[in-house]
Amino acid sequence: MSETFVLIPGRTSKQGCGISEGKFKENYQREINTLQVASEDMQRLNLADGDRVRLTSEAGQVEVAVTAAKKGELPTGILFIAYGDLSSRLMAADTHGSGMPTSKGMDVKLEKIS
Repeated sequence: MSETFVLIPGRTSKQGCGISEGKFKENYQREINTLQVASEDMQRLNLADGDRVRLTSEAGQVEVAVTAAKKGELPTGILFIAYGDLSSRLMAADTHGSGMPTSKGMDVKLEKIS
């Protein structure tokens, strides 16, 4: 069963530090391949850190590991993922003339992978 959420991709400080080591190193890859979920949503959906979920947007679909966001960092119904390959696969190609695709506030369906 899937549920609709709002996905907010963005940059993180850990991502910024990891880039100095290299984009293919463990710290950077872990940061861009982990979805942060509000702890209340994690409990309600019976998710644990490291569980895998499928995210589906109008533009694409990805599978990603989840982790609980720190208390108070994300409201329920909002997901966060660092900019990277996975977040890009969920963005539509239209840039509305800006050169950058819409990447904030994307509706996505989240489904736990058994």
